[in-house]
Amino acid sequence: MLELEDVVKRYGSETAVSGLDLTVREGELVTLLGPSGCGKTTTLRMIAGLETPSEGKIAVGGDVVAGEGAATPPEERDVGLVFQEFALFPHLTVAENIAFGLDDPNSETADERVAELLDLVGLGDYGDRSVTELSGGQRQRVALARSLAPEPEVLLLDEPFSNLDVSLRVRMREEVKRILDEAGVTAVSVTHDQEEALSISDRVAVVNDGTVEQIGDPGEVFEHPTSRFVASFLGQASFLPARVSESGIETSVGSYDRDLLKGLGDGYVGSHVDVLVRPDDLRATPVAEGDADGEVIRRQYTGPSFVYHVKLDDGTVLRCLHNHTEEFEVGEPVAVTLVADHALAWYPSE
Repeated sequence: MLELEDVVKRYGSETAVSGLDLTVREGELVTLLGPSGCGKTTTLRMIAGLETPSEGKIAVGGDVVAGEGAATPPEERDVGLVFQEFALFPHLTVAENIAFGLDDPNSETADERVAELLDLVGLGDYGDRSVTELSGGQRQRVALARSLAPEPEVLLLDEPFSNLDVSLRVRMREEVKRILDEAGVTAVSVTHDQEEALSISDRVAVVNDGTVEQIGDPGEVFEHPTSRFVASFLGQASFLPARVSESGIETSVGSYDRDLLKGLGDGYVGSHVDVLVRPDDLRATPVAEGDADGEVIRRQYTGPSFVYHVKLDDGTVLRCLHNHTEEFEVGEPVAVTLVADHALAWYPSE
């Protein structure tokens, strides 16, 4: 449905997007996830036609819209865009905002389409209201309905939840995913919020330095990151130094079976590696100072849990997740144990 092939975008001597490849299948939601300045928003703007690629091509529904001599204007691309600020017209009603993008917004067909979309987004009784009377979540649903009204081939969402408060953001993720699934639309979203990307996407494309570093379903990308960047960007990642021996892996918090590391072959015996561990992979236990692996240097209270930052004797800092009832003091000596019940990712030591 949507294809980007070797897309490059330069601004003078600066390269914002560098040889980016991406394929989005019909009916799926793919999220471009990455830090500020990685090129994800520029990529979205090129798909929409608001920016022109310096190199490469973009095709929507099999038709090349940019590159290879094509430069289809935004209004002819059959692409919808939900802006971060929603961009609703305050002088129009909810129904008039939704109908705005239709060829004949005053026709009977348009009225039927607007009614259908109002029901889809759960605002069936709000058509005659001014958008200024709506909450943030309701305005977002109106913006989404307006973008869906012309039945675009592809819908683009630019940081769609960033203007909402935290509790509303979580609810709207579920609501927007439901709406997109029911509409059967192909969609591309952009965000720097990993929780958002993992919770709503069919696939996540992690973008770094202008290119896609890894793409896959949320579980695959989170549990099996293919690069150190992806590993460190997703979750509260720590890297535990280890040495591979004939009998297992040796770390500063104990020795473990080699099966704990995913895909570790015999050729790595004698090598030094860094094991990706997240807070739920580790447990800290208060012990006498002489038996400790390190000490608590910070505790992070999240409500239902504590995340303890533990500095090991070799200087490595790990994060350990504990129930909120398990309180340790900063400076308290602790032993650390790997409790992961799944194979861990690892990388050659730098």
